[in-house]
Amino acid sequence: MTSTVTTALHAASREALAAVELTLLDVLEATPAGAAALGGELFAVVGLLDREVGLRRTLADSSTAPSARARLVTELLTGKVSADTVTVLTTAASARWSSPRELVDGLESLAVTALLVGAERAGRLDSVEDELFRLGRILADHGELEQVLSNRTGDPVGKLELIRGLIGSKVDATTETLVQNLVGRPRGRQLVSGLEALAAEAAKRRERSVAHVVSAGALSAEQQERLSATLQRIYSRPIALHLEIDPTIGGGLVVRVGDEVIDGSTSGRLDALRRRFS
Repeated sequence: MTSTVTTALHAASREALAAVELTLLDVLEATPAGAAALGGELFAVVGLLDREVGLRRTLADSSTAPSARARLVTELLTGKVSADTVTVLTTAASARWSSPRELVDGLESLAVTALLVGAERAGRLDSVEDELFRLGRILADHGELEQVLSNRTGDPVGKLELIRGLIGSKVDATTETLVQNLVGRPRGRQLVSGLEALAAEAAKRRERSVAHVVSAGALSAEQQERLSATLQRIYSRPIALHLEIDPTIGGGLVVRVGDEVIDGSTSGRLDALRRRFS
């Protein structure tokens, strides 16, 4: 599966991530119930490497023997994380990464994969995808809240308490873990775009593209089915609908799939007419 992170990595790191992902999936196949714990522990290691510059440089140093890097991970983390997590991390430390930062990016991608695989096997991936998308829309509509949560100089503990108060027990545990990691360790990302990327990753997990659909009013189940079928014919692949209501568009639909926008809204047609006669 090609992830958002993978496309941003250099060639060596993409190969490393692909190899480590195979180990991750083997581990999850053997212990499927451990996906949530494995994902959480990988996120914790990402936090450790973000703080410890020297350690991440050592683990990504290709001039050091892979076995020595793997041994360092084993010595540091055995007893602190599960044996499955150590297995994944020693494989990652043995691989060749383009830079220390890309090693950390790769580990974060693996944490996301572990959590999404766990949700998929529990039959909850649809819910996680929908919750991530809806939370992103809520924050996009409340700019001040998004700014507070994305503030790099803000108190991390305070931001985590704020997001916990917002989502509480209303979302799946996988959604909660993914959101808390994004808020607690933004790593230069904006919160709304980060949530959209995670929702897209969940959709890719099901080998579906995502169509962001804006309508003036709620679409019925029958309308959603017809739209999904139409988009599937257009793009020759399954399409997941992410629905948003915006009465200001007047009527019709605005559909965005990747970089393509199909604007069938009343306001969109009016704007097009104004451009023609301006």
